[in-house]
Amino acid sequence: MKKALITGVAGQDGSYLAEFLLDKGYEVHGIVRRTSLTQRSRIDHLHADKRFKDRFILHYGDLNDSGNLTNLLLKIKPDEVYNLAAQSHVKVSFEIPEYTGNVTAIGALRLLEAIRQSGIETKFYQASSSEMFGMVQEIPQKETTPFYPRSPYAVAKVYAHWITVNYRESYNMYACNGILFNHESPRRGESFVTRKISLGVAKIKKGLQKELVLGNLNAKRDWGYAKEYVEAMWLMLQQPKPDDYVIATGETHTVQEFLEEAFSYVGLDWRKYVRTSPEYMRPAEVDLLIGDATKAERVLGWKPKVKFKELVRLMVDADLELVEQYASTLFAVD
Repeated sequence: MKKALITGVAGQDGSYLAEFLLDKGYEVHGIVRRTSLTQRSRIDHLHADKRFKDRFILHYGDLNDSGNLTNLLLKIKPDEVYNLAAQSHVKVSFEIPEYTGNVTAIGALRLLEAIRQSGIETKFYQASSSEMFGMVQEIPQKETTPFYPRSPYAVAKVYAHWITVNYRESYNMYACNGILFNHESPRRGESFVTRKISLGVAKIKKGLQKELVLGNLNAKRDWGYAKEYVEAMWLMLQQPKPDDYVIATGETHTVQEFLEEAFSYVGLDWRKYVRTSPEYMRPAEVDLLIGDATKAERVLGWKPKVKFKELVRLMVDADLELVEQYASTLFAVD
């Protein structure tokens, strides 16, 4: 039975990846921070599933603690390591840049060095980000496009990306970078713009919220479905040789388009409920991201299936159901 170790297992991507690997028969180990107790709702169902009783195991750990990482690697001896942990909110990275760099950049180095020091044979996946392209140097962006990061988060991801390449080339490690463009789902954190929209739409539709306040509505992003993107992570580690891959849909849409689709889906005019505020603007904006996943399709056989409109609607549907449950609970209490 194969073993996998996932950092950031309680996050959107980590929870979907854990599900995916468990369904494939893996023994899945996840690292969680002691302070993340309140954030484990995405993986609670995996603990409750009797099929996974002895195959889904959580460990306390932190990317800031290299000794703990080395001990866990020696204890588990995973066949695959997926580094999905990060301070991943772009706007927040401007407010806590040092912490972002320590976790997102140096955290990846600590994990790579722990693998090297432990001497275990494993395959390593680093979660790179389309934010690394920042002020884009070509359209669309592919694996060879130069990086031009525009936030502390993006700069940290560039470091993590290149240190992964460095360890691959210096120590002959099986280490891959997945340059994933924006990928969303009902499990997206509520502070991220897509989830903020889908949840806001649901609350407005149910009469629990009157307006939605956002930042730049003109930013263009390549949005895919997170549940599909974790398969690409796994596929990268199944190849004969390690390499780096862009994972994207090849379509770009503005935040305003996301708004229009979400509100129109529930029969509302977004212009009556949405206003913008400087509070949610970034100091340096990324105007356009659109990925070219040709290499992933050719080598991995991976292609996105869920398109933009379907993604928006499945997120709105999930939040309508969530808000309905919340409202019924309030009514029951009353």
